[in-house]
Amino acid sequence: MKGHDLINSTLPDELILEIFRNLDSKSSRDACSLVCRRWLTLERFSRDTIRIGASGSPDALVDLLARRFPNVTNVYIDERLSVSLPVDFGRRRNASHSSLSWLRLHFVSERSEAGASESDSYCISDAGLTAVSDGFSNLEKLSLIWCSNATSAGLRSVAEKCRFLKSLDLQGCYVGDQGLVAIGKCCRQLEVLNLRFCEGLTDTGLVELALGCGKTLKWLGVAACAKITDVSLEAVGSHCSSLETLSLDSEFVQNQGVLAVAKGCSLLRNLSLQCINVTDEALTAVGVFCSSLESLALFSFQRFTDKSLCAIGKGCKKLKSLMLSDCYFLSDKGLEAVAAGCSELAHLEVNGCHNIGTYGLESVGRSCMRLKELALLYCQKVGDEALSEIGKGCKYLEALHLVDCSIIGDDAIYSIATGCRNLKRLHIRRCYEVGSKGIIAVGNNCKYLTDLSIRFCDRVGDEALVAVGQGCPFLRHLNVSGCHQIGDNGIIAIARGCPQLSYLDVSVLQNLRDMALAEVGEGCPLLKDIVLSHCRQITDVGLDHLVKRCKLLESCHMVYCPGITSAGVATVISGCTNMKKVLIEKAKVSERTQRRAGSVISYLCVDL
Repeated sequence: MKGHDLINSTLPDELILEIFRNLDSKSSRDACSLVCRRWLTLERFSRDTIRIGASGSPDALVDLLARRFPNVTNVYIDERLSVSLPVDFGRRRNASHSSLSWLRLHFVSERSEAGASESDSYCISDAGLTAVSDGFSNLEKLSLIWCSNATSAGLRSVAEKCRFLKSLDLQGCYVGDQGLVAIGKCCRQLEVLNLRFCEGLTDTGLVELALGCGKTLKWLGVAACAKITDVSLEAVGSHCSSLETLSLDSEFVQNQGVLAVAKGCSLLRNLSLQCINVTDEALTAVGVFCSSLESLALFSFQRFTDKSLCAIGKGCKKLKSLMLSDCYFLSDKGLEAVAAGCSELAHLEVNGCHNIGTYGLESVGRSCMRLKELALLYCQKVGDEALSEIGKGCKYLEALHLVDCSIIGDDAIYSIATGCRNLKRLHIRRCYEVGSKGIIAVGNNCKYLTDLSIRFCDRVGDEALVAVGQGCPFLRHLNVSGCHQIGDNGIIAIARGCPQLSYLDVSVLQNLRDMALAEVGEGCPLLKDIVLSHCRQITDVGLDHLVKRCKLLESCHMVYCPGITSAGVATVISGCTNMKKVLIEKAKVSERTQRRAGSVISYLCVDL
């Protein structure tokens, strides 16, 4: 019957609340709250997470949200982000003043009278943290990213009133030791702590925290904290026996601290180190004492050798992920030891390790049959034979990333394609020996491929994309930026054979014309993002054909396309109601288009 509310008369509160909990976006929840008073009330009590970016008066906003959503358990405040203010909670649009507007004006007025700088009003302060602690007593997760005005006083308030806190992220906050001491004393259930770029902390704060809640702590991140030394890590090793993850980036930590963690935290599963003063002694201890280690990432090490990796290979039999970045003294011998000892290895990334070459990767191919993802970046000594061995032995490989590997060519890609038929992601950038032959093999053999990126590979032509279009029907992401031999025929084949395509980057393709763009519009209705920059033969005609069918388009980059005019830009704006970002030269945006969609238009920093 018209006007009869079947939903509200039939569904109980519990069922509607369960529906709300399964909504996957904030906009959907906001929309539901505007349906009726009952839904507004239920949504208010069901929301458990709020996210706040930089705003004009964050303290007032937190206070308002705390009264609006009393059951929130997760609060994320990131002052790097700029977000729009929330809707006027349930009030009519023609109301004279919203509660948020009043709070904002009142707060700014108070700060002006107090002599606070304008920039300070955009950063949450201790008053905001007090509002968090007063309004969210059941808080479990608190993230304060680059909240530069927050101090130990505000953190102390949180500690005293939010005793169920389990996760605390203080990245970029200049809090002192007193705040961390309070957290250690009051928050005895704390499991996750991120202290990256907390320059105000010293050993005193971290030691006291370890004494207070070390038994429950499972995740710890420390980076760029100049006053945190081995003393802190010794306390962690002594009191944090349940620690499972440690991420450490420090110029001041040496062997003693890492040794203490290795000996005291036997449950350690994930270790990430960027410490230039750590040597083989510490890494060897990790191999000896941390038998549960599953993930190891080593960055910019200059003082350890293959001896460390030999110890890891011997003692860490459960290792599944290994990342080596700029480790100049590691060689094939160390990687061979890991491959021989860690047969469960599933993820391997080698970045800028110039002494690791073909032999080390061949060992991985022979021993690590469960490998699913391989990334080789700036590996000038890795040749075709290495990937041939990977293709023979690693049948479950799903992702391969190659960047600036100068001697890897078509034979390597052919071996991967014929041997790893479950491949889903292939990214190749500036590997100049890779040509059409290798990519044709991918199209002929890897029918589950969903993500293909071939950037600045001059030897890849249309025939390669024809094979991909015919053999990879599930392709969703394609980037062929800078592949100068690719033109209309290749992109047309993709458009006709890959209907699920949602992302397309054809920038710097000088031979691409409007015909290809029209085919993309016809064959790829799910397209959301397209990059056309530096395509000199694309015109307004091609854009018109594209937007007539691609109604889901959300972003379009088209700078330095001389054939595109202000009329083409207006066509994109008017034809795509979901558009979120258009990147274009400022001179090509008419005043009318600017008024209509100024919020989605982005300009180059420099007009040429």
